[in-house]
Amino acid sequence: MVKILKLFIILITALTLSLMIFTYYRKYRREYNRELTNTTITQGEDVTVVIPKKASAKKIASILHKAGLIKYERAFLERLQDSEYRGRLSSGTFTLNTGWNTLRMMKEMSVSLDTGENSKTLVVPEGFTVDMIAERCQELEICSKTDFINAVKSVTTSEFSYLTEVPPGANVRYKLEGYLFPATYTVPEGTTAKQLVNMMMDAFKNYYTDKLQERAEEMGYSTYEVLTRASMLEREAKIPEERAMIAQVINNRLAADMPLQIDSSALYAETNGLYDIEKVTYDDLAHPSEYNTYLHEGLPVGPICNPGLACITAVLYPAENNYYYYHIINEETGEHHFSETYEEHLATMEEDGVKPGPGEKFNEKEEEDDEDW
Repeated sequence: MVKILKLFIILITALTLSLMIFTYYRKYRREYNRELTNTTITQGEDVTVVIPKKASAKKIASILHKAGLIKYERAFLERLQDSEYRGRLSSGTFTLNTGWNTLRMMKEMSVSLDTGENSKTLVVPEGFTVDMIAERCQELEICSKTDFINAVKSVTTSEFSYLTEVPPGANVRYKLEGYLFPATYTVPEGTTAKQLVNMMMDAFKNYYTDKLQERAEEMGYSTYEVLTRASMLEREAKIPEERAMIAQVINNRLAADMPLQIDSSALYAETNGLYDIEKVTYDDLAHPSEYNTYLHEGLPVGPICNPGLACITAVLYPAENNYYYYHIINEETGEHHFSETYEEHLATMEEDGVKPGPGEKFNEKEEEDDEDW
């Protein structure tokens, strides 16, 4: 009887604790999501905060949390990375209000940059390369292409520790390719090319969070490998829901010792990072380069562009599937058709009315070589 009573007490205690944990979790998620999505503004109390120069997004979130303006630092950072204020928060003294939503706070902290008469706005889209950014800087008269590229090449491992992960002797175009975070940058007049590059590296450090780094370690990836994989996704996936699918296709091919055969890996070196070829040919894919995954097994020697957070996340959280092939079925949207075998791949291309491209000819060429052998 005593044993039954003890078991009953244990069960009641366990159920009570489970209910408490469930209730707490529901309340946490409700409050977290509210802070992440809330657009209302109510009457609250004014709070003055001081944001120091070169403060990271994490530091700013911490300051706001300690001041009682936000409850969840992570929710603030998540919202910031998807907002127009990404990379635009400024230093200074700001009077914020506890009744404001986080977007309103971001706007207030970005106001000094937004209204700067002598500032220029540099938009760096996901998938831009070092060379593309350099050209845009010259077009906007922020700095010359040469100055920007020289600034990129001048960065050392002591300034940016992530560069220690670049394999010694790797024949890469730029060691910093992949690390210049895509964002909207407000560039004050007089900003040097080196200062601009520093802004981009700081943005990467802000958004490549501890959580993402921990996940990369779980996957057995270095940051360099994450960015190399994500850069291919950025050039291949146009539809958000396909990013994680293509990430798994890459995993499947690597696990099967198949060449990745990513077109953009060949074009990166051939076009000097500009991707200014409209129609890809067999000769383009045969361009000799350590980036070319048609000619070399495994990953390219390094990132082939600067990926955004969505593609980085897709690499770390791929969608499980058994696909090894895919082809585009809608040029306008970038939608792909995925297949498990090469035979299915060719058959679905015919069904979709898609003519085999130079990549398929590469496979045919390999088969011919095997027969000759």
